[in-house]
Amino acid sequence: MRRPQLDIQLKTPDQIEKMRAAGLVVAEALRRMREAVAPGVSTADLDAIAEATIREAGGVPSFKGYHGFPASICSSVNEQIVHAIPSPKQVLQAGDLISIDCGAVLDGWHGDSAITVGVGDVDPALLKMAEVAEDAMWAGIAAAARGAASGKGRLTDISHAVETAVRKGGRYGIVDGYGGHGIGTEMHQDPHVLNHGRPGKGPRLVPGMALAIEPMITMASPRTAELADGWTVVTRDGSVAAHVEHSMALLPDGVWVLTAFDGGRARLGDLVTARQPAATKTP
Repeated sequence: MRRPQLDIQLKTPDQIEKMRAAGLVVAEALRRMREAVAPGVSTADLDAIAEATIREAGGVPSFKGYHGFPASICSSVNEQIVHAIPSPKQVLQAGDLISIDCGAVLDGWHGDSAITVGVGDVDPALLKMAEVAEDAMWAGIAAAARGAASGKGRLTDISHAVETAVRKGGRYGIVDGYGGHGIGTEMHQDPHVLNHGRPGKGPRLVPGMALAIEPMITMASPRTAELADGWTVVTRDGSVAAHVEHSMALLPDGVWVLTAFDGGRARLGDLVTARQPAATKTP
């Protein structure tokens, strides 16, 4: 079923269960890549880990071949914000900050998530920025859950919550033009989810909506440029960036963070649907 105007795809609880399976594949791929991040490892090495993990689970890397993208992950290092192409020539060094974005399709349903990881000994200020981005993502997810539960929530409540959390965390740039999105039988669906804005605007937040929430913030100016490869987006001033993402779905009794092993329970508590067990062993 799709809502009119923005063509928002609403999922049944059973379809969301299938998205959860895809989300767990992505979560496992990111877990393995996080463990592998170290000085001397190339972004192509990480890409190989992701593809092997996804295919081992019976899935397909959703990024590979998407509008011609040549890899299974986006591996954005330091001033690279998003969409950077993995390469054997890009070797991680101590002090780097890398954002890894990964997607998988399983039985026709998509999962999409991103993490930001420090390499070796990293400037604490950079690690704090990554933490602020993650806190902002969770604030956005919580706003969605509360908005759906009240029956009064609107899409930009998420945007406002993300922005508020970033501003509370420090003086960071919030990247414009890039953000979250609907997800389901396609990786990118309506609606686009900005990481800033006034609350109370846009379509209502209702059960069946599945969204990827993904803040992207920088240490300084949020202005961006796209490199000649047609994919890699960087900060214009060379400042370091962080990018995090989770896919989540709204159900009648709460939210389900589909790409988190615990479904979001540790960060969201009782806002999480009963379909996610209260006690889940996290790898």
